[in-house]
Amino acid sequence: MRTRNHITMNVYWFGLSFMWNALHPIILPALLLSFAPEQLKNTYLGGLTFAGLILAMIIQPLAGGLSDTTQSRWGRRRPWMLAGTLLSLAFLTGMALAGDFLWLLAAYVLLQVASNGAHGPAQGLIPDLVPEKQRGLASGIKNLFDMLGLVAASLAAGQLMKNDNPTLLFAIIGAVLAASASITLLTTSEGTRPGELAPEEGRPQFPLQSLRRLLSVGLQSYPSYIRLIVSRLLILLGIYAVQTFIQYYIRDVLQAPNPTEVTGNLMAMIGLPLTLIVFPAGWLSDRVGRKRLNLLSGALITPAIFALIFARDITTLLIFGAIIGLGTGVFLSANWALATDLIPQEEAGKYLGLTNLATAGSGAVGRLAGPLIDGVNALRPGAYLGYPTLFVLASLSVLVGTLLVFRIHEPERPG
Repeated sequence: MRTRNHITMNVYWFGLSFMWNALHPIILPALLLSFAPEQLKNTYLGGLTFAGLILAMIIQPLAGGLSDTTQSRWGRRRPWMLAGTLLSLAFLTGMALAGDFLWLLAAYVLLQVASNGAHGPAQGLIPDLVPEKQRGLASGIKNLFDMLGLVAASLAAGQLMKNDNPTLLFAIIGAVLAASASITLLTTSEGTRPGELAPEEGRPQFPLQSLRRLLSVGLQSYPSYIRLIVSRLLILLGIYAVQTFIQYYIRDVLQAPNPTEVTGNLMAMIGLPLTLIVFPAGWLSDRVGRKRLNLLSGALITPAIFALIFARDITTLLIFGAIIGLGTGVFLSANWALATDLIPQEEAGKYLGLTNLATAGSGAVGRLAGPLIDGVNALRPGAYLGYPTLFVLASLSVLVGTLLVFRIHEPERPG
């Protein structure tokens, strides 16, 4: 594939990343302060996002599997991506207009369903269209757009929420998502790529009658892929648990005057090394191997999360955040490239959708730390012991996930 094709095919990930990295660490924690009791803010945040991520775990592999067998003149993946994006824009509007917690919860949950209905099929584009020896490069470009979205969202959301302007921010999120989806949908020609399903005449076919077959997954035939999913879950669990509640840590422990702005700066500090490393990490994984880079990433992330226990000023927090970002960038590219090597290529949408058991699953489980933080904080009011407890558990999760990588068999790739 030409570099231009790699870029246009993956632009959609910028829009998705911009949306979720604005919503989860910055917008939702700030909005919930208007709806939740002060002593239960971590619990409310954890409960809200847990509900949506549980649905995401189900919807993403299901939509990916359905797209594997979809026939249309637009190909297998793009009809689902279009429908999911349009519905996402509608539910973003619902969140912007929410006047109470239940309204916000409903709009957020429906957004998770719609977005993951597009996300699962979109993951099938790389194994569908990219030659095997270029998938590390493609994964690097995909994750580069993810990280550019993270940085852009962090800076924009941090500034706009500081000025208490969520409506404008929601409008910007919708515009970015629509623009990025349009580029990918209009420039990626599935029907002309080697190995892709030929376009059919007539109306698109979405064979729901084969749902039973779609739900059947022979993971027992792919033990290394099972280990990869478990390892990915544990590593991302540690990262996402810290990311979810970091704004309240900044507010309670560091007592920053503008927690949303500091959180945005922190996410940008994490995102900058991520952005710089994801592309070379994907390229390098094609040459030195995926496992080595996965192990390297864990060796960076584990001590950096643990060290957050000792962060008592914003500068130190930003330094540790940069190290976490560097390790996460290496992990995301190398781990995704390894996943594309381990799956059955003819069912790429369904099996890559199963990685969401790790991605959304880790996010969902990480949200359960909310009641833990509030409970430990209540033991000694004012000491905020719940946050260091979180950092210890998160670093242990990353460590165990990294050690599990040793048990993954990395297949040989074409020279």
